[in-house]
Parts: sequence; C-alpha cells; structure tokens
Amino acid sequence: MSLHPEVKWAQRPDVVYLTVMLPDAKDAKVNLDPEGVFNFSASAGAGDRHYELKLELQDKVNVEESKISTGVRSIFCILQKAEPKWWTKLLRGDGKAPHYVKVDWDKWVDEDDEPDAGPGDMDMNSMDFSKFGDMGGMGGDMGDDLDESDDEEQEVIKPSAKAAEVVDVKPKAEGEAA
Repeated sequence: MSLHPEVKWAQRPDVVYLTVMLPDAKDAKVNLDPEGVFNFSASAGAGDRHYELKLELQDKVNVEESKISTGVRSIFCILQKAEPKWWTKLLRGDGKAPHYVKVDWDKWVDEDDEPDAGPGDMDMNSMDFSKFGDMGGMGGDMGDDLDESDDEEQEVIKPSAKAAEVVDVKPKAEGEAA
C-alpha cells in the first residue's frame, strides 16, 4: 500500500506553489498534465517506503512554463496557471481536501492583499533551482539572519544612584540595640 506525503500549497493569480514534503526522496517522479492533473511518486524513509500522490487541480496549467525542483527535504513546484485568475481552492470537486494537503502559510497571500510585485511576478528563468535542497527545509530556523540594527537605537535608562545602593537588612536579635 502506498503512503501519501504532506503537500503544502499557496497561489498567486498566475501560479500555484506546491511543496511535497518528503525528506530524502529517492526515484522521485513528477508528471504534470495540461488538464491540471499532478502525479508524484517516490520512495523514502526506512525500508524505502513507497509514496504516491495524484492531485486533480482546480483548473488547467501551462506545463511548459511550470518549474519543478527536487531538493533534499522536499520537491518544490511552481505551476503556471493556464489562465491568470484566483482559484477558490486547490482541488476539483465539492469535497474537502485530503488531510495531507495543507495551506503553505509562509507563501500565502490573500487575493485582497496581493502586492504589486510578488514572487509570481519574478523572472523564474534566472533562478538556480539546483541548490534548492541546500536550504535546510522551509520550516527551519530562518530567524538567525534578522536585522537587529534597531536595537542599537534604543535609549538606555540608567538606574538612579539611590536605587543602586545595596541595603543590608538583617533581623535584629532580641535585646540588640538599633
């Protein structure tokens, strides 16, 4: 019996981002049909367990303009939509998405909040996807390189001399003078 890998997704009007979360995938095969059928298979884990996935996407895609990169921890896909428009959901049909298909909140942009120039507007031909797996996973500790320059501008308030004095308070023994 085949297992299903976790899939994260997000979209822009012109593209769908799919990330198949399967560390150390071997013999990964990805097939994208112009009608919007995404097939994936690979083996991974102890005993080379077999994983399969078939997603019938909401609408048609442009296979020639889509990009797929196989990394160490995941398979990242940028699927070019045949018609630039927002999809109401990832998959066809009226049912709920399977439990292994989740929203990628790191890439998600609401239709109303779409910036003028987002990742979907970038020239993807200049990107080198061969090093994508070296990123160490999308959910890793990405906070190490945060700009902390605003910390230097904060005013330091020094305690007053009176607050800095140390007072030695010991309980007095009975009969001891104060």
